[in-house]
Amino acid sequence: MKLISLMLLAALALGLSSAACAEDALPAPTQFLTDALYEKADAWKDSDVRALAAVMRKAQSGEPVTVAAIGGSITENTISNGKSDGKVPVRRSYAEIFRLWWETRFPQAKITFINAGIGGTDSYLGLHRLRRDVMSKRPDVVLVEFAVNDDGSKSLYKTSYDNLVRRLLQAENPPAVMLLFMGQTNGATAQNVQAAVGKSYGLPMVSYINAINSAMKTGVYSAGVLSGDTVHPSAVGHALTGEMLWRYLNGVYEKKDALDPPAPFDAPPVTADKYLNPLLLSETLMPDKTDGFERGTANVCRYYPRGWINQSGEGEFTVTLSLKNLGLLYMRTIDKKSGRYEVWVDGERAMTVDGNFPNGWGNAITATEVYTSDVSGEHRVTVRAAQGHEGKLILLGFLTSD
Repeated sequence: MKLISLMLLAALALGLSSAACAEDALPAPTQFLTDALYEKADAWKDSDVRALAAVMRKAQSGEPVTVAAIGGSITENTISNGKSDGKVPVRRSYAEIFRLWWETRFPQAKITFINAGIGGTDSYLGLHRLRRDVMSKRPDVVLVEFAVNDDGSKSLYKTSYDNLVRRLLQAENPPAVMLLFMGQTNGATAQNVQAAVGKSYGLPMVSYINAINSAMKTGVYSAGVLSGDTVHPSAVGHALTGEMLWRYLNGVYEKKDALDPPAPFDAPPVTADKYLNPLLLSETLMPDKTDGFERGTANVCRYYPRGWINQSGEGEFTVTLSLKNLGLLYMRTIDKKSGRYEVWVDGERAMTVDGNFPNGWGNAITATEVYTSDVSGEHRVTVRAAQGHEGKLILLGFLTSD
C-alpha cells in the first residue's frame, strides 16, 4: 500500500513537473512543427542569445518592450493559399505569431509591435529605410527577413545585408537582433550568404528553408501544402515559421535568468562597412528642378506617396545631394506605359533604369544603386528620359550614404 502511494505521489509530481515545463514552454497556437523539422531550423547551436534574454528580463519586470520585424512581403503578412490551409484554425502570418509570443509570454508588459515589411523589397532598400521605419521607434528586438528577396549571387546584397545588421548592432541603444531565413519551395534563398553574416556576429538564427526542404524531401509536407505560389508561405507555412520562432524564444526564455548581460558589439565587418549614415530621401527632398515631374499622390505608392511622376518623357529632375553612394527608388509598372530613364551624376551618365515590369506580379517598388565613390561629396543628380524614349517614370526618392 505504501509502495502504491509513493508511486502515485511520484506520478503526481511528474505530472506537475510536466505541467510546469509545459507552462514555461508556452505552447504554440498550432502544432505543425515536428521535432525533426525544428532541428533543421535550429541549425546554429552556438548563437549568442544574451541580448534576447536581456529583453525578456526587461519584459518580465513589467517594463514596456518594442518588438519589430523588417523584411519583404512575407513579413508584411502576405499569405498564399495552400492545399491544407483549412487545417489552420486562425490564418496568421509568422510576424503576427512572433508578436503573439511576446504578448502571451509577458501579459504584465506593454508590448508594441512594429511591422516594417514592404512587399517586393530587399535589404538594399531595407538598409536605407531602417532609420525611418525601425530605429526611430527605439526597438528592443528586431527580426530581419530578406532571404527571399535578396539575390544571394550578387555582392551588393551581401554588403547591404551585412551593413543593415551592423547598423542595428551599432545603434546607440542596440536592439537584440534575430535573423530569419525564408525560402521558396523551389529552393531559392539567400540563406547561405546571410547566415555567414549572422554566424560571424554570433546572432540567433532560424531557418524556414532548411525545415521545408527536409519536409518536402521526407514527404512530411508537399510544396502545395507549404505554398500556393512557390514564393509566399501558405497559412500552414506561416504557422510552421511561427512555431519555429515560438520554440526558439521558449528555449531562450528557459535560461534567461542564468545568462550574463550582452557584451558590446565590436566584431569586424563581414564585407566592406560601406553604407554609413544610410538615408531614404523622399517626402522631405528639395529638388533644384522638376521640369516635367509632378508630385505624386497616395494612390501611386502608399509607402512613398509624395514622389514625382513624369508622364511625357520630357523635361528633367535635378537635385543636389551630399553622398558617397547613391541609389534610385522608383516604381516599375505592369501597364506597359513606363519608359527608360537615365540617371546622370555631375554631368556623366551613371545608369539607365527601365520603369516597365513585363509579366510582373504587380507594380513593384524598386531600389537600384546607380553611383558609388570612395569619397563623400556634393553631387548634382539629374533624372531624364533616355534619348528617343517615351513613357512615364514614377520617381519615389533617392538612397544616400556616406
